[in-house]
Amino acid sequence: MNHEATRAIHLHGVPQAGMEYEITNRPSFAELVVTLDEDDQIRLEAASLVSYTEGVEVAPNDRGGLTASLRESLLGEDAAFSTVLTADRPGTVTLAPPFPGDIVHYELREETLYVQSCAFLAAEPDVAFDAEFSRDETFVENESDFLLELTGSGQSFVASYGAISVVSLDPGETYVVDTGHVAAFEETVDFSVRRVEGVKSLHGTEEACLAEFEGPGTIWTQSRSPSAVLAWLVPNLPGES
Repeated sequence: MNHEATRAIHLHGVPQAGMEYEITNRPSFAELVVTLDEDDQIRLEAASLVSYTEGVEVAPNDRGGLTASLRESLLGEDAAFSTVLTADRPGTVTLAPPFPGDIVHYELREETLYVQSCAFLAAEPDVAFDAEFSRDETFVENESDFLLELTGSGQSFVASYGAISVVSLDPGETYVVDTGHVAAFEETVDFSVRRVEGVKSLHGTEEACLAEFEGPGTIWTQSRSPSAVLAWLVPNLPGES
């Protein structure tokens, strides 16, 4: 098992083919600054926008990338998972994930990357995405989260809650991760999800979701779990018993 970065991780601020970007304020409170040329677009997670310069506009009537049926099933009829920004002139867009943590860049090359929905930050418009699981077949315990399938070619950005670790698996090598700590993984990695007793879940039961991965391929894990935070937070909210 190799915990070193692979070709999928690029140094922030290093020019790549396509739009330029810089990841600032790493590693605990990372922000993504993307430079757009005229007519460039970027799709971003709907709540991640921090700011943009004059000449950058929100694309009208964008309903968030997912198909209508999946959007309604997973998020509700009126919810938007993502939005698109378009540059009428050269400008910059600044994004930040909802949780404190880091950001990594992955360039898709006619391939698929699986990303936990709360870890998706942004992607170029040629990257198509859809949901891998329905609400009744969720990858994680939080019903508002689901597994995204990013497909095609283009740049994408994944955010973590806490630190990101890179695990590279050899063919046939296995690795087990609590699904709440999974940020993303490559399509070459096989996986299965099972419930295991003896580990506390989001709902307070002694049963949690674990993902078993089998290489070859790369997994990105996050040191903190949004589901675990909710498991602590929800019972302690005012009015909760």
